Amino acid sequence: MIAIDTNVVVRFLANDDHQQASKARALIERKRILVTLTVLLEAEWVLRSAYGFSPTALVTAFRAFAGLPNIVVQEPGALAKALEWMDAGMDFTDALHLAQMGASEAFATFDVRLVKIAKQVQAAEIWEPDA
Repeated sequence: MIAIDTNVVVRFLANDDHQQASKARALIERKRILVTLTVLLEAEWVLRSAYGFSPTALVTAFRAFAGLPNIVVQEPGALAKALEWMDAGMDFTDALHLAQMGASEAFATFDVRLVKIAKQVQAAEIWEPDA
């Protein structure tokens, strides 16, 4: 198994540099690939901010990428939850934070938008400073 960097994911999904995208595709087709959540976190930021991917396009791209036969995602259940919540309007980073909180009894934040969307999708018990 080979772990990959963010730039391999970005080349594969954005196909902006055809030579590197071709090499990324060949690697992914020939080897089992480990993709860490930190790589996906950075890839989401790059694809959103530098390439203009919409949240819907990101969810679609990440689901398809994670579903490829040779792709092994670190904590696939957390990624699936995060993508579900992102599809419902949550920021990917916030969704990953919540999806990885494990057996914690609550998630503490001052982010009012996160509190609102987390309650809407029933993602987790949220600790609020004024509660």
